Amino acid sequence: MSYRTTLKHFIMRQQTQITGATGEFTSLLGDVSSACKAISNLVRRGSLSGELGSTVGVNVQDENQKKLDVLANQLAISWCERGGNLFAMASEEMVDVYPVPSGLKKGNYLLIFDPLDGSSNIEVNGPMGTIFSILRAPDDHHDQLSNDFMQPGNRQLCAGYVLFGPATMMVLTTGNGVNGFTLNPDVGEFILTHHNITIPVDTQEFAINASNRRHWEPPIQRYIDECLEGVNGPRGKDFNMRWVAAMVADVHRLITRGGVFMYPLDEKIRDKGGRLRLLYEANPMSFIIEQAGGMASTGRGRILDVCPTDLHQRVPVIVGAKNEVQRIVDYHTEFDAKN
Repeated sequence: MSYRTTLKHFIMRQQTQITGATGEFTSLLGDVSSACKAISNLVRRGSLSGELGSTVGVNVQDENQKKLDVLANQLAISWCERGGNLFAMASEEMVDVYPVPSGLKKGNYLLIFDPLDGSSNIEVNGPMGTIFSILRAPDDHHDQLSNDFMQPGNRQLCAGYVLFGPATMMVLTTGNGVNGFTLNPDVGEFILTHHNITIPVDTQEFAINASNRRHWEPPIQRYIDECLEGVNGPRGKDFNMRWVAAMVADVHRLITRGGVFMYPLDEKIRDKGGRLRLLYEANPMSFIIEQAGGMASTGRGRILDVCPTDLHQRVPVIVGAKNEVQRIVDYHTEFDAKN
């Protein structure tokens, strides 16, 4: 079998093009990769590993926390804390920042992760995933460590997600385009299989939780209604609607074949600021989307320009094909100008 580029060698090759690179970042991505493999193995075993879908409590998001959520979070910490590359970690499943314990070497990076996106799909054997983001730690650390993480998404050094589907696949950007790596279980390595992924600027497919329609703002209702009217409506073409209930899976679809993913602001979640978490979901996915030629917006501004004020801050999310996202933004602008 001929050689195929591994994730490790791909990152090392990129590192050689950066003046002053020390290899610390490459080593950190190796630790993240190992954590994702471990989580993939746990997910793949399903019920053979016990009652992973059972509820064990409520997390900081006031959502039911599954046993698999807790185990995935523990795996992410244990695989990454000892590499000597991190200063601290933050997770959707933890209330506070997790500093690298005293006695272990500390590095220059911050790791942000959603250890298991889509855990509601556990019982139905549906797709799930892990989302991660890497920031550089400030030289002068704040007294309150969580403030080190209050950096807008445009300062991310790296973002990625791993989809646990029929195959385990990592999609990654370090700010130089987007590439996909498929886990080869025979050798235990992520192999480059999707080079320089780009999102078409136009699409005829969208993903949204339509059960929330009665709560949507008028700009979103207008956009979806026009799509549903198909060839007989103002858009003059038919659209397909998809919804998997796992952001990783829905975004992966639009990354590979085009589309728009929306979890917009609505009256049911207005007091929370949105549904999806800025640090753990919106920022990493928006970085990937933009690097693939797409657009990422709250409907009223670029997601990557939002300055975080809280570890678990939520925002509206509209990402995907550039022309479609821009249309939705224009609808919000028109609506706001009249109200």
